[in-house]
Amino acid sequence: MPNITNMTWINKALITNLALLTATMVLLLQIVPVNAAVPGITGTNFDLIAEPGFIHQPDGASVYSWGYGCDSSLTPNFAPASISGNCPSMQLPGPTLIVHQNDTVTVTLHNNLPAAAGNTSILFPGFQVTATGGVAGLLTQEAKHADTVTYTFTATTPGTHSYYSGTQGDLQVEMGLYGALIVLPTTANTSVCSDTKNDQARASNSQPDFRLAKAAYDHASACYDREYIFQFSEMDPNIHRQAEEQAALPCTQAAGCMLVATEPYVPAYFMVNGRSMPDLMEPNYAMHLPHQPYNGSPHMHPGELTLLRVIGADRWQHPFHEHGNHVRVLARDGNMLLTATNKLAGPLLFTTTTTPGMTLDGIFQWTGKGLNWDAYGHGLKDGVAVDSSVCTPDANGYYTGNPAASNYYEWCGDHNKALESKPFGQVGSGGPVTLPDANILANGAWYGGSPYLGPDANARSVGSTPIPPSGTVGNDTGSFAYMWHSHNEREITTNNAFPGGMMMMMLVDPWVTSINEAN
Repeated sequence: MPNITNMTWINKALITNLALLTATMVLLLQIVPVNAAVPGITGTNFDLIAEPGFIHQPDGASVYSWGYGCDSSLTPNFAPASISGNCPSMQLPGPTLIVHQNDTVTVTLHNNLPAAAGNTSILFPGFQVTATGGVAGLLTQEAKHADTVTYTFTATTPGTHSYYSGTQGDLQVEMGLYGALIVLPTTANTSVCSDTKNDQARASNSQPDFRLAKAAYDHASACYDREYIFQFSEMDPNIHRQAEEQAALPCTQAAGCMLVATEPYVPAYFMVNGRSMPDLMEPNYAMHLPHQPYNGSPHMHPGELTLLRVIGADRWQHPFHEHGNHVRVLARDGNMLLTATNKLAGPLLFTTTTTPGMTLDGIFQWTGKGLNWDAYGHGLKDGVAVDSSVCTPDANGYYTGNPAASNYYEWCGDHNKALESKPFGQVGSGGPVTLPDANILANGAWYGGSPYLGPDANARSVGSTPIPPSGTVGNDTGSFAYMWHSHNEREITTNNAFPGGMMMMMLVDPWVTSINEAN
């Protein structure tokens, strides 16, 4: 029988550490610019290399890996256009390829892997591919060592897709030969998505637009305001160590000369977009992560329809849990889930479990509905309104009457509901919560200073004592933070050390705060 006292202590300690970790990551996200969007390269002709390199892990390990990258003959066009990118000859995951529906896409692959690795290739699931050059392989034409093969297909199906090696998949995909392919629908910037209140709010608050398109599919239910990509993979360092040790073997065999045991499979690193937390929260194209260019830190305004592009890139399923709301599934593998009458039929999921080789497109929306307290700190004091903010509900119960208002998209059912039992500052009393005393040093620099959204967040919740304490950095924009992570506990570790792995923070900012994804 386990020691119940010790188990209880461990659970309490874990909860305490998790709270401190969450708060610390909130501070990190406020100090360091967080850039996500869906960065990649766009066009119709891509010249890629399969090449070895080393990737960084937060435990200090430098892991020998293989990855796709850009050949020196390719001058890539980066998307979104406002993001300055780079495309090295080896990166993990491979470059996100962004094309348009019905484009004829050509991908030329150069095999710069060690001779001992043998042939390599790329599969593009869901498309009819014609391959030229190379040699016949089990699943497709393959490029021999120091040789090339060219793949051509028509991007018939919009949405999120994946690409990966079709050669010795248990080894080459594990080593890092995978990436994302995004096909934008032909009608993505036309009348399928008419001007919305959120578009007006974006314009009223001079918000930059980092979408690749206005819709993920040719359907009104697929319209969105913001988008992010999440490629889930795991890594067994023992496999990578064997491959590194055998990389210099002389070899002329198509199957290679490596004898790498890929079973038993014991991953120690769990990654999203090729990074583990906290590297996952560094900006895109961070200089100190030259072979891991993509991050994964979602950032949004209340009411924004946020498109999540989720890919299972390796062997295992990973239960991706997005705190703050459920995800409405739009499509799987680029196929919208529709009824016979063309209405969206995708499920509403608590956890969007990734499946190896499959993709999922879904819509996430944070609104604050159901908090049961006023997220903006409005309220009454002695029966008198403490500010002039209004919340006249629209047909759905949200305040969308003034797209320039600081409380645009407030859930009006909670307007003026008190949070604090003994408030400071300008809010009303009578709620269930007593906030920490600003004079208690234990709050530390990580405490945001306010439980409210908006530019007046701190003023509403404090009296004469400044929060956070003088000389510290706090939440001066009035943001909320939610942890997004794998629901498999081991997968939020790095080499069995918590915290790490598949964990990130999602930030919600009021509409008057600009979200800039440019790096």
